[in-house]
Amino acid sequence: MPLRTAAKRCPDAVFLPSDFAAYEEASAKVMATLREFDAVVEVMGWDEAFLGALTDDPEALAHDVQDAVLSATRLYSSIGIGDNKLRAKLATGFAKPAGVYRLTAENWYEVMAHRPTDALWGIGRRTARKLAELGLITVEQLAAADQQQLAERLGPTMGPWYVRLARGGGISSVVGTPYVPRSRSRETTFQTDLADWDQVRAEVARLAQRVIADVVAERRPAIRVGVKVRFAPFFTHTRSMTLDHPTSDAAELEAAAIKVLDRFEDRRPVRLLGVRAEFVR
Repeated sequence: MPLRTAAKRCPDAVFLPSDFAAYEEASAKVMATLREFDAVVEVMGWDEAFLGALTDDPEALAHDVQDAVLSATRLYSSIGIGDNKLRAKLATGFAKPAGVYRLTAENWYEVMAHRPTDALWGIGRRTARKLAELGLITVEQLAAADQQQLAERLGPTMGPWYVRLARGGGISSVVGTPYVPRSRSRETTFQTDLADWDQVRAEVARLAQRVIADVVAERRPAIRVGVKVRFAPFFTHTRSMTLDHPTSDAAELEAAAIKVLDRFEDRRPVRLLGVRAEFVR
């Protein structure tokens, strides 16, 4: 069953600056708490993990996990129960906020049949559009589709795989391997839009230095650098570049971030900036 954690929802929205060090600290506490249970823990990200457990009462276990995480971190969690990873992952969405939900072969079609294909974990909007062009709009329609036809249209591997997803198939084993982040990023939202592009460049350089510190601490060289810019009011664009060689050198990474920034031709006021460094995989 997967677990997702979140702060308790409040009626009034409060915008705070991101604090990745705090996120990582909280994530470490959550994962350490999960490992106290008699279960295999497969970490999927800062706020998500699968637990593989043998129990006659999964709901009771889920509530015990929620209580333990709340006690250790003051974070509420949503837990999905399933007989494989796909169903457990999707069940988590139905469990929000801070609930528990079970999705298995028994109630799969009752819950999922009428939903659009991109409700499935592994099918995004682009793939959903391709499926719609074939007349496959819902999960039920995709589950009944001809696998050979989809193999011819969408590829010999992915075509049949999409049908399997629609039928609720998926991997059942949970692997207790540590989560290794693929990248490190920092971003900031400004109270007042930045109209001076020299100031924008300075802020990107500052964010790059923070990312560089993360890269150095990770002891893994970066091979790609990306920059995100949200222009006022809310138009967000990203650009990135692959480096000539993997590096943890501060000067090279900062220079790469500025080079990527200079690829933005728009000079409208900026609301948000972000810098990302991707590690060698």
